[in-house]
Amino acid sequence: MSRFLEAIVSPDSRIRDTPIDELTRGLSAAELWKSCLEIDAFRRQSGNLYHRVRALFFLYAICRFFLPPHLEKKAPGLIPAAAHGHLLDRRFPEAIDELLGAAGREIPDDALCSGLAQAFYQLGLQNLADQVRRSVRSVRGNQWMFRCGHPTTHPLRIHSTLKSRPEGMPFPILFEQTAVRMDLSHSSWSDIFFLGMDYPEGARVLNVSIDL
Repeated sequence: MSRFLEAIVSPDSRIRDTPIDELTRGLSAAELWKSCLEIDAFRRQSGNLYHRVRALFFLYAICRFFLPPHLEKKAPGLIPAAAHGHLLDRRFPEAIDELLGAAGREIPDDALCSGLAQAFYQLGLQNLADQVRRSVRSVRGNQWMFRCGHPTTHPLRIHSTLKSRPEGMPFPILFEQTAVRMDLSHSSWSDIFFLGMDYPEGARVLNVSIDL
């Protein structure tokens, strides 16, 4: 098993938290690219979301930061039009396949590295977003959000008294008593998936109830 795959799957935090600078140290361009192909093959067959996302971000980092310095003497090259189209349409797996096909058996040029880095990064985020959607849909109380095909099927309604105004009078005012939620950190959850993957003890949401 390569040093990268070991860092991705190891249950030992000392190995799992190895900096990528250390993992890539001393590797040639050929060795880095061989590692990329191994990581890519691994993430395609892995059924573990955590491992897949870590693998995709490893691939992003290698293609964006560690492989290009070895390619300074190589012509910049071009990104295939089909791959560019897939990236614009957010079809990241197809873009990756197209870019890898353009590289063939050779070490990719700087342009292909740039395209691959973007595709790997966006696919990692897409994997996390898909998991969020699955999690939200699995909660029974949220399912109405995904079943509304028409305004008439929406479960929320405006009270009838708010739809009419007595002559010469303003519209009625609705008074409602409800729980208050204070969002202490803007979104309060969007970074939890990233923290939870590598720093679970820091992935906490603070909920505060306030009696007004």
